[in-house]
Amino acid sequence: IANRKEGRNILHFVPAEIKVEEEKKTRLNCAHLEEVGRIFFFSAFLLPQLPPSVSPGSCQATKRKKDAAESSAHPGGKRARARQPALTSRKGKSQSLLTQVLDKGRFLRLGPSTTLTPGKSVELRCKGTNIGWSYPTYLDTFNDSRLSIKHSDKYSQLVLTSPSAADTGSYSCWVIVCDGTECQRDQDRTYASYVYFTDKENLFVPSAIHFEIVYLRPDKPAVVPCRVTDPQVEASLHREVPPEEITANQTLLTFDPTKGFILRNPSADLQGVFYCKAASKGTPQISTKYELLYVEVPSGAPFVSLGASPEMVRGGDNVNVTCTVLGEPEEDVSFSWSYPGQDKRPVHIQTLGRLVNRGMGHTTRVSQSILSVENMQTIDFGNYICKAKNLNGETIVMTKIASS
Repeated sequence: IANRKEGRNILHFVPAEIKVEEEKKTRLNCAHLEEVGRIFFFSAFLLPQLPPSVSPGSCQATKRKKDAAESSAHPGGKRARARQPALTSRKGKSQSLLTQVLDKGRFLRLGPSTTLTPGKSVELRCKGTNIGWSYPTYLDTFNDSRLSIKHSDKYSQLVLTSPSAADTGSYSCWVIVCDGTECQRDQDRTYASYVYFTDKENLFVPSAIHFEIVYLRPDKPAVVPCRVTDPQVEASLHREVPPEEITANQTLLTFDPTKGFILRNPSADLQGVFYCKAASKGTPQISTKYELLYVEVPSGAPFVSLGASPEMVRGGDNVNVTCTVLGEPEEDVSFSWSYPGQDKRPVHIQTLGRLVNRGMGHTTRVSQSILSVENMQTIDFGNYICKAKNLNGETIVMTKIASS
């Protein structure tokens, strides 16, 4: 106990036995005062001034010490503070919507990518009452019976039995929102995970096509789609003739294990036959071969030409009206017609398409729609209108057939 006396600090050492005895007296006095306070409402007038050793502050301090000692000795009896539940953001919910079923009652929330072992059935679940799914087109193309989707009141389930390296790809689900009879995907509640089925015997995702064509355009990147089954595998791109490796860099050529090699600024110099090579603790493996063709047709609405054959027409003649579009090799074109005898007599319409090599590796797709009229009659003379449409727009052209 430190006291100040005559300007000096004097330190007194109190034996432990005396200190314990004093604390007992203090507790007794405090208990007595509390009892008196409960009986007499006007205790402030009846009680004499408390001695310093038994002041209300010391009583409270003693009680606080006791509570602290009891809490320390009995942690189980500690008062639990009510904890407010954490608010879950919409983003947080999205992270747990797509899960993999491990065992009964055990689930794994899927991240942007997941690595699994081939051969073992995979069960994915997506929470919600109205759910849509997407998965590698490989499974749709061959109408694979190994894939099944079932819907219930609380979730939708996708099951893939006996998965293989070929099933590597993106698996996603989304909530379908309907307004009356019109339904659409909720973009804010779409969840995807790229699933790798790792296979040492197949470092590249197998393809049903043994020789693929990749079109190079000057205005957009091109992809050599040699995807791998293990994100840790290192791959390289090679030209077949002359034999050389195309060195990857961050500006012109990059590798994405979910896509393949990405050519940022394709040029005619990169045309030719290419393949990818990878190795993982064993013999190197090569991918499918790819032929890179340079395309110089710019993006835009179709470039259309329209002509009739023969040009001089009489009644009773047979006439072909041909609508032709020159465009990008990978771009689909749709045609529609308006003509004088429409809905009055039958005509024959056929659609054709072919790739044309224009030299120096430049390739163009020629798409045609041919309308044939047999035994021309009076109602068949007039304006023939062709409408050609692609993803970038549509073009309408017209030619007039008059009787000669």
